[in-house]
Amino acid sequence: MNRASLEKHPDDVARMFDDVAPRYDLVNDVLSAGQVRYWRRIVVDAVGARRGQRVLDLAAGTGTSSEPYADAGVDVVAADFSPGMLEVGRRRRPDITFVQADAMALPFGDDEFDATTISYGLRNINDPKQALREMLRVTKPGGTLVIAEFSRPTFAPFRTLYTEYLMRAIPPIARAVSSNPDSYVYLAESIRAWPDQEELAAWLTATGWSDVRYRNLTGGIVAVHRATKPAVEPAAGTATS
Repeated sequence: MNRASLEKHPDDVARMFDDVAPRYDLVNDVLSAGQVRYWRRIVVDAVGARRGQRVLDLAAGTGTSSEPYADAGVDVVAADFSPGMLEVGRRRRPDITFVQADAMALPFGDDEFDATTISYGLRNINDPKQALREMLRVTKPGGTLVIAEFSRPTFAPFRTLYTEYLMRAIPPIARAVSSNPDSYVYLAESIRAWPDQEELAAWLTATGWSDVRYRNLTGGIVAVHRATKPAVEPAAGTATS
């Protein structure tokens, strides 16, 4: 698969990430000029998980995004569709629980997690709205969803420069440092094809999430969306205080 579209075949996506797994974290660091570390800290702060709580980290890859939770004593489950990514993650952090999972049909019960988060993976899912509904199902009432995803820069001249960077600079950089540089052409195109901040916010509302808000990072290159699962409504005839 070397062209982004809204029709993403799960097996193709998994194979692509299997191929890039050995040097995935290094390539991300290089391509983002180290910004990915700053973005990750913002996500962890937005999740706001505390010791004793349970967090589902989707599209966790090698577990780099899950480490801050584990290090803080949070019970984190690192889930990903790619066996290759999970294999690297289990070697790196044997103390973290890694689970192979399809985000459109999560292998977890209802209301299991205090928070659910996904970073840079939602756009690679064949039906992202179904994935958002699944995230809602497994999150506890009153729980939090945090999504970090590449988005649309807000300043038009910068947006043009950024788009040129994606398609002109990423392929040669990837050829220098990645185990599968062709995959990064797909990843660049998937970023360009992805909806902007407001449209993703509308998807969250439409799939049942409430209190939807977002924060732009690095001029809108990345947007962090945060939402809440509505609290359970009291049953008809139930007294409330």
